[in-house]
Amino acid sequence: MTALAPQDMSKFKYKTRRRGPIKWLLTTGWRHVLGLVIVVYSIFPILYILSTSLYPNNDINDTTSLFAAISWDNYDALLANADGNRPFITWYINTVVIGVLTSVGSVFLSALAAYSFSRLRFRGRRGGLMSLILMQMFPSILGLVAIFSLMSDIGEVFPQLGLNSQLGLVMVYMGGALGGGTYLMYGFFNTVPKEIDEAAKIDGASHARIFFTITLRLVAPVLAVQMLLSYIGVTSDYVLASILLSDPEKLTLATGLQTLINDPYSKDWSMFTAGAILSALPTVILFLFLQKFITSGLTAGATKG
Repeated sequence: MTALAPQDMSKFKYKTRRRGPIKWLLTTGWRHVLGLVIVVYSIFPILYILSTSLYPNNDINDTTSLFAAISWDNYDALLANADGNRPFITWYINTVVIGVLTSVGSVFLSALAAYSFSRLRFRGRRGGLMSLILMQMFPSILGLVAIFSLMSDIGEVFPQLGLNSQLGLVMVYMGGALGGGTYLMYGFFNTVPKEIDEAAKIDGASHARIFFTITLRLVAPVLAVQMLLSYIGVTSDYVLASILLSDPEKLTLATGLQTLINDPYSKDWSMFTAGAILSALPTVILFLFLQKFITSGLTAGATKG
């Protein structure tokens, strides 16, 4: 075979065409424009709420510009609670405690149920999975009357779990989050190879030992996602908390802050937005702490079913 003579590449001239602004906009530029619009659309409400919380006057219609006046009086008055009618710190503690208890409890129960559906084979398994899907199709507001009646009856026997009980509210929240959390975790549990369970069984491990020592560590991303979603849902809920809680010292932030704007003749919007800013801090901190699990936890469960 004869070797091919090397070619002189210098004689080949490549012409590069510079795309015009219109062609760039139609091919890739529209993505940057769309992203910029979404960022502005998302940030503007936050800036408006922050500006309102720093405005010294309660009437937000006095100004049409952002940060027209900056004052920390609303935050000071909200935290000081001079008149005793706004126990903001108590509401804050109630919300954090209820949110943490609900998120941890619902994640634990959902993980137990998801592991059972994923690893065990029993009668009614398929019907149970279908029931979880069907339950998510109905809005939770349809069960408010039933929940109120049930909690009223339970309170006659166990006052600690009835109406105006924070523990009873936590139980209701945990029951409501069980369906969606179980189905979300079920898809993620299916991505864990079953060979790991079989190897552990050969070494004499039971289902409980496999679940607590092996599986939970492998599904940590979806546990973090479910915990974050549950915490956000509980801390932002107003309907259930307003129905089941009545004592001002037991209210959550959503129901407590609503009292600041209930009066049609005196709506303290500046203090209300100040409380909204402070109430969002735990969620932001939790999100930043768990952000490395968010993407993998939301996407991995959709790869296998």
